[in-house]
Amino acid sequence: MAKNHVTASINGQQVDYLCDSTESLLTVLRDQLGMTGTKEGCGTGDCGACSVICDGELICSCLMLGVEATGSKIETIEGVADSDGLHPLQQKFLELAGLQCGICTPGIIVAAKALLARNSDPTEKEVRYWLAGNLCRCTGYDKIIRSVLAAAAQMRGEEIAVAGELTV
Repeated sequence: MAKNHVTASINGQQVDYLCDSTESLLTVLRDQLGMTGTKEGCGTGDCGACSVICDGELICSCLMLGVEATGSKIETIEGVADSDGLHPLQQKFLELAGLQCGICTPGIIVAAKALLARNSDPTEKEVRYWLAGNLCRCTGYDKIIRSVLAAAAQMRGEEIAVAGELTV
């Protein structure tokens, strides 16, 4: 089968790759480009484990073909941290135990980053709504929501108390 040449920007770097017309962006990221931070969960766009940001929009990379990425700007979990260290989302997930097994965590962090790019001061309800497409079987979500809210506050230059129960 003929391979298609694709040029895209991934985490700020221009990348060229060859893929056939049936390969998902997820497969290209993991198998060809070695970006294994993006996880495969369901393969049907239902779990959010493979979430990436493509041209400013949150997408499931299992549902996008690799050839569709031509000319796109893609951000994966590997691009969240910068040379100065962890992104506040990553740091708060560590500090507040917003992760357990780690399968869903990269997708949730990428999704939360997309939310905070649109809304720097989300309510708990807004965070829950935004992350509804990201499934986690381990944490029960409370610590995930706390982590996102605390990171948002830190990014705004504030600190928030995270003790007590969040509303459902």
